[in-house]
Amino acid sequence: MININNETKPGQLNKLSGVCFSQSFFSLISKLKKYLSFRLLGIFLSATLLSACAEPPYSNLDNYQLKTMLEKDVPIYDIRRPEEWRQIGVIEGSQRLTFVDASGRVLPDFLPRFTSTIGKDDPVILICRTGSRTSVLARLLVEKMGYTKVFNVRNGITHWIRDGRPITRL
Repeated sequence: MININNETKPGQLNKLSGVCFSQSFFSLISKLKKYLSFRLLGIFLSATLLSACAEPPYSNLDNYQLKTMLEKDVPIYDIRRPEEWRQIGVIEGSQRLTFVDASGRVLPDFLPRFTSTIGKDDPVILICRTGSRTSVLARLLVEKMGYTKVFNVRNGITHWIRDGRPITRL
C-alpha cells in the first residue's frame, strides 16, 4: 500500500521515489525543521519588536525642549481632567481641554473644539500627567487627521514638576 503523504519510516523503501532513507537522514531533517522554525520565530519576533520601537509620527519633547517651545509661544494643550488640574496645577499659559473621561472614553466635544482652534499645519504641544494620553492623541492627530506639527511632552507634567519647573495652581 502506498502512503498518500509519501512518508516512510526510517530504513523503509519509499514506494513513490524508490529511495531508502536512513535514521540519520530523518534526524537531520527533524533538526533542520526545528532550526528553521526557531529562525522564523526569531525573525518574526525581531520584526515585531523593531516595529514597536519605531519612531512615532510626532515629536517627543523633554523639559528643556518644552521650555524652548513655550518661549516661542507655541500653544500648549493640557488634556488632563479638571480634578487633575486642580490637584497638581498647570503650566502657565496652558489651554485646558479634557481629552478623555475617568473611564478612558474620549469626550465627544474634544475633537470639534480642538480642531476649531488648531490648524493642521499649526504647531501644537500636548501635555498630560505622564505622556501616555498625549502620545495616543498625538498619534491620532498625525496619522488619522493629518496634523503635521504635533509635539508630545514625553514624561508629562510630573517630570516638569519633578525638575522644579514652575506651575500655576488653580
